[in-house]
Amino acid sequence: MSSSTGFQKETDDSLRNRSKVSEKEELNNTSNELDDSSKVSKISNDEIRNPLIRIEAIVAPIVFTLLALFVRMYKINANNHVVWDEAHFGKFGSYYLRHEFYHDVHPPLGKMLVGLSGYIAGYNGSWDFPSGEVYPDYIDFVKMRIFNAAFSAMCVPLAYFTAKAIGFSLPTVWFFTCCVLFENTYATLGRFILLDSMLLFFTIASFFCFVKFHNSEVRPFSCNWWTWLTLTGVSLGCAISVKMVGLFIISVVGIYTVVELWNGLADKQMSWKTYISHWIARIICLIVIPLAIFMFCFVLHFHFLYKSGTGDGNMPSLFQAGLEGTEVGLGPRDVALGSSTITLKNQAFGGGLLHSHVQTYPEGSEQQQVTAYGFKDANNEWFFDRIRDVNTWNENETDVEYVRSDGEYRLLHKNTGRNLHTHYVRAPMSQQANEVSCYGNETIGDDKDNWVIEIVDQKNDEDATMLHPLTTIFRIKNGPLGCYLTQTGNTLPDWGFKQQEIACIDKVSPKDKRTWWNIETNENDRLPERPENFTYPKTGFLENFINLNTAMMATNNGLIPDYDKFDILASSAWEWPTLHVGLRLCGWSDDVVRYYLLGTPFSTWGSSLAVLGFMVYILILVLRWQRQYVDLSDPKQLDVFLMGGLYPLLAWGLHYTPFVIMSRVTYVHHYMPALYFALIIFAYCLETLTNIMPHNKLGNTLKYTTYIIYTTGVVGCFWYFSPISFGMEGPRIKYQYLAWLPGWTITNENPH
Repeated sequence: MSSSTGFQKETDDSLRNRSKVSEKEELNNTSNELDDSSKVSKISNDEIRNPLIRIEAIVAPIVFTLLALFVRMYKINANNHVVWDEAHFGKFGSYYLRHEFYHDVHPPLGKMLVGLSGYIAGYNGSWDFPSGEVYPDYIDFVKMRIFNAAFSAMCVPLAYFTAKAIGFSLPTVWFFTCCVLFENTYATLGRFILLDSMLLFFTIASFFCFVKFHNSEVRPFSCNWWTWLTLTGVSLGCAISVKMVGLFIISVVGIYTVVELWNGLADKQMSWKTYISHWIARIICLIVIPLAIFMFCFVLHFHFLYKSGTGDGNMPSLFQAGLEGTEVGLGPRDVALGSSTITLKNQAFGGGLLHSHVQTYPEGSEQQQVTAYGFKDANNEWFFDRIRDVNTWNENETDVEYVRSDGEYRLLHKNTGRNLHTHYVRAPMSQQANEVSCYGNETIGDDKDNWVIEIVDQKNDEDATMLHPLTTIFRIKNGPLGCYLTQTGNTLPDWGFKQQEIACIDKVSPKDKRTWWNIETNENDRLPERPENFTYPKTGFLENFINLNTAMMATNNGLIPDYDKFDILASSAWEWPTLHVGLRLCGWSDDVVRYYLLGTPFSTWGSSLAVLGFMVYILILVLRWQRQYVDLSDPKQLDVFLMGGLYPLLAWGLHYTPFVIMSRVTYVHHYMPALYFALIIFAYCLETLTNIMPHNKLGNTLKYTTYIIYTTGVVGCFWYFSPISFGMEGPRIKYQYLAWLPGWTITNENPH
C-alpha cells in the first residue's frame, strides 16, 4: 500500500507493472482525459473510443460549472445587511483601499482579494462594515459577493476533475461532484464576503494538483511532471496565504513527499544524481515556491498599508514611525525627569506597551496589576522620577535633568500615580519570576521602586549616554533585586483582561529581547520638538514580516473560549460531522432574510459514516496483510485506494483533529475543508461498494440504481434545505419543517 511507485516507474519493469497500456499507446494519446498519459490508464480503451465519453468530458464540466454559478449566486442580494463575518473582512478590505495599517490573525491574501473586489465594484473604502447594518447605496455589495461566490463555484469543476484524476468511475465522478455542488455549507458561506470560500478553493486546487502530480510520476522530470509539481506549490502557497489552516494541506503533501523520498532511497536502480534531483525539485517547488508566495503577499501587504491605522500598536515603534499620519516619534528627542510623559514598548516579537490599570491581582500581593497591552491607551503612560534618597522632581525646577544610562530612577504610572514595583512574590503565570505591580505613590514606597537603566544599543549617532525615543534600546533592572523587567509571553486570565504578563526575571540572557525596551512616545512641553530634518532608521522587510507573524500567532492563541460566558455561535468539533448544531449568520427576526449554516444532512452524515467505515476497512486490510493475504494487487486499484481513500483520510484527519484538541474558540465553518475530504471518502466507499456487485445485467442495474438513489438523495436533501442557503423570508414558523434536531435553532426565537 505504499505510494512510492513514482521512483520505481523509472524502470521498464515498473512501467509494465503500473500499466497494461503499451508504451506506444501512451505516447500517442493526446486526449484531455489522459493528459497524464505517462500514468496508469484510468479509462479503458473502449471508453476512449466511445464518442459519448469524449462529449461528456467537454459538456459535463461546463454544465456543472453553470449549475455551481447558479447555486452559489441565486438570490445573492436577498439580504442587504452586513452578514456575519462580512463585518470583519469587508472592513479589512476597506483598509486596503484606504491604505491604513490594521492587525488580524489571518495572512493577507484573502483580505487583499476582498479589497480587490471592492475596487472592481467601484468602492472607495470609506465604510467600516458595521455588523448588521444596511449597505449604503454607494457600495455595490452584490458585485463584491459575486466575486467571492466565484471562488466557491469554481470548487465544483475542480472537484469533477479531481475525481477523474483519482480514477473514479464516471458515476462516482458525477456523484462526488454533486456532493460538492449541492452542499448547503458551501452554498451558504459562498455567497458572502468571507475568506472561507477562498481557502476552500485553494485547498481543493492544491489536492487536485497533488493528485495530478502523483499521476505524472511515471515519467519524472518531464514537462507534465514539472507543471503539476510547480502548480501544487503555487496552490499550497495561496492556501496558506489566505489562512494558516493552509498548513494542513501542506502537511498532507509533505507526508506524501517524505514517503516518496524515503522509498526512493531504497530503490537500487536509481542513481544518486537522480535521487538528489528529486530532493532539489521538491525543495524548490514545495518549499521555496509556497514560502515565496506567502512572503510576497506580505510584501504587498506592507506596500498597500502605508498609513497609520488601528493595528499600529502590534508593530515595533520604528515601523510605526515610518507610516504616514503616525504620532509615534514626533516628540522631543530627549527624556527628562518628571516632565516627560512616555510610553514603553517591549522589543520582543509581538511585544506590547507597558500598561497598568486600577484592577489588582486576585492573588499574590493583591497590588495594582502591571501588564503589556498591544493597543494605544491612556493607561500606557508613565514618567521617570528621582529615587526617594534624592529630592523629588517638582514643576518649579528650571533645570532639566535627563534620563541617562546606568542612572537609578523610579517609574510612576501617570493615571494612578503609583510606582512600578517588584518584590519576592511569585508572578501569576511565570512561577520562577517575581511579580511586578504598581504600589505606593510619591511618598509611600521602598527601595524596590528603584530601577536602573542599562542601554543595550543606540540606532543613531545621538548622545549614547541618554535615552532617545525609538532609537535607544535599553533594559530596566530592579536595583535591590537585580532582576529585569520582562514581557514573559504568557497571557493572563480573564482577571488580567487576557493581556500579556509582565514579570521581573533575574536569570535571563542579555540578548533576550523580552527584556529589551524602547520609548515609543514622548511628550514634554519644556523640550524642543524633533528637528524637521530628523529621520528614523528604516526597518527591513524580514524584521517586519517576523514581527507581524508573531503578533498574528499571539492574537490567535488569545482566541480562547470564555467558559464563564456562553457563546451562542461557538461549537465543539464533535458537533460538526454529526450536525448536532448549526449556526445563525444574522439577525433572526421575521422581517429579515435569514441564513443558517448547516451541512446537507444526506451527504454530511453519509461522509461521516464513510470515514468511520474506511477506518475499519484499513484495519481489516492491515490484519489481512499480517496474515499474508494480498489485497489491492492491481496497480490501478491501489492508486484509487491511495488517492481516493488513504490520503483523503489523512487530509480529513489533519484538517479536523487540530480543532478537536486546540484550546481556541471554534465554529461550524471550521469543518468546511475537512468535509471536502470526507466527501471524497464517501465517493470512494460508494465506488468500492458498487464494484463488488456482479458484473452482469442484474449487477449493472443494481449498480446504477444505487448511484441514482444516492445522487438523488444529495440533490433532494439540498433542495429540501435550500431556504437556509438561499435565505429564509417571512415568519420563522414557516420553516419549522427544517428543524429535524433540537440543536437546529431555525425556528425558535431564542436559541438558548
